[in-house]
Amino acid sequence: MPGHVTCLVRSWPRLSQTFILNEVLALERLGLELTVVSLTRSGEPTRQAHVAAVRAPVRYLDESRRHDTLARLADHVTVAVRAPRRYASALLLALRSPGLADGYATCSTMRCLAHAVRVAAQLRRTGALRRTGDGAGHLHAHFAHDPALVGLLVHRLTGVRFTFTAHARDLFQLPVPSLLPRIAAASAVITCCQANGDYLTGVLPAGLRDRVHVIPHGLRLDRFHAVPAGDHGGPVRIVSVGRLVEKKGFPDLLRACALVRGAGHRFTCDIYGGGPLADRLERLRDQLDLAGVVVFRGERDQERIAEALAGADVFALTPCVTDDGDRDGIPNVIAEAMACALPVVTTAAGGVLDLVRDGETGLVAPQHDVAAIARNLTTLLTNPRRRRQLGAAGRAAVEEGFDIEVSARRLAALYSGEGTRR
Repeated sequence: MPGHVTCLVRSWPRLSQTFILNEVLALERLGLELTVVSLTRSGEPTRQAHVAAVRAPVRYLDESRRHDTLARLADHVTVAVRAPRRYASALLLALRSPGLADGYATCSTMRCLAHAVRVAAQLRRTGALRRTGDGAGHLHAHFAHDPALVGLLVHRLTGVRFTFTAHARDLFQLPVPSLLPRIAAASAVITCCQANGDYLTGVLPAGLRDRVHVIPHGLRLDRFHAVPAGDHGGPVRIVSVGRLVEKKGFPDLLRACALVRGAGHRFTCDIYGGGPLADRLERLRDQLDLAGVVVFRGERDQERIAEALAGADVFALTPCVTDDGDRDGIPNVIAEAMACALPVVTTAAGGVLDLVRDGETGLVAPQHDVAAIARNLTTLLTNPRRRRQLGAAGRAAVEEGFDIEVSARRLAALYSGEGTRR
C-alpha cells in the first residue's frame, strides 16, 4: 500500500462526478489514508448521499483565512525554507512556461503555482510528508488541466510521487505541448477507456508511452440489481441521464424520439440532468410535439437515478464528439443502466465501444445518425425478448470489466509505484 494519498480535484463534491466519489470510497475500503484537496467548492445544491461516507478530510484551497495575505506568504516561506532548490525550480518553471495553462483551463500557471504552494504547505503542516519522508507519499490529480498542473508543481516543490487521471474535455482540449510536461513529471497517467489511451500513446514520444494505463472507473456492483424485464402492457419507458450539454447529444435523442412517435409507437422518455442547454432542449421538445411524451426531470442524486433505472424498460444516451473536441470517455450512467440489466441504445463516441458491443450488449448507432438511433429504439420498443437478451448480456459485461473494487486495487498499485517507471 502507498503511504498517505492526496486526491486533488477541481471542485468537490460534484453531482456529475460520481466516479471520483466512488473511487475515493473504494480506496478507503482498501485501507488507504486519503486527504481530498479541492481547488474550489462545487456550490451545487444537490449532492450524492454517499459523500457523507467519505472519511478523508476535505480541504478547499479557495477558502479565505484570517490575515489571508500573511497566511499565504507564510506558506511560501514554509515551502521555500524546507526545500529552497525545489521552490526555485517550481517558480522558474511557472515564470518561464505560462503556456502550460493554454487550452482548457480556469487558472493561469502562476495561479496553479499558488495552489501548489498551499498544497505543499498543507502536506507539511498535517504531517503527511514528515510521516513518510520527503518525497514519499502520493498525490493523484483528477483531470489533466488545472488539477494536473497543480500536481506537477507540487511534485516539483516536494518530490512527492504524482499521477493523474485524464478524462475527457480536459484531455482533448489541452494542447499537446502543455500535456507532455505533466506526463513527464508523473509516474503514471490513467484514463478510463481505450480510445483515450490510444490518443495518449499516439501523441506521446516512445519513452513516455508506458506511463499510460487504462483503468475503467468501475461501479459498486452490489448497489445495482438486475431489473426483472417483462411486457407490462403499457407504453415502453425510456430513461436517459446526463448533463444537458452538447456532448451528450440530447438533440439527436429528441429527434429520434420524434421519428419513433411519428411511426405510431407508444413510449415515454424521462431525461434526468441539468445544464446550460435545458431551456433550448425543452423548446426543441415542444417544437417536435413531444410534450407529455418526453419529460425533463432535472438533477437527481444517484439514489434517485437508481430508482429511475429500476422503473425503466430501455436506457438511451446518444453522445457525440463536439466541434471543439469535447467528448465523454465512458459515461458511467451507461454502465449503471447495464448493471441494472437495462438494454442500452447509444452511439459510437468517445469510449462507449469499450463497454457496449453493438448487437451483443446494446445497440449502437453512429453519432448524429438520428434515423439509426430511431431504428434501434424501435427494435427495443417492439421486442421485449430482445430487451431481455441485451439487458442480461449488458449486466454480464459490467460484472466482467467494470468492478470498482478491481479498479481501486489497480490504482493503489500505481500509487505505491508498482508497474511504474518512477
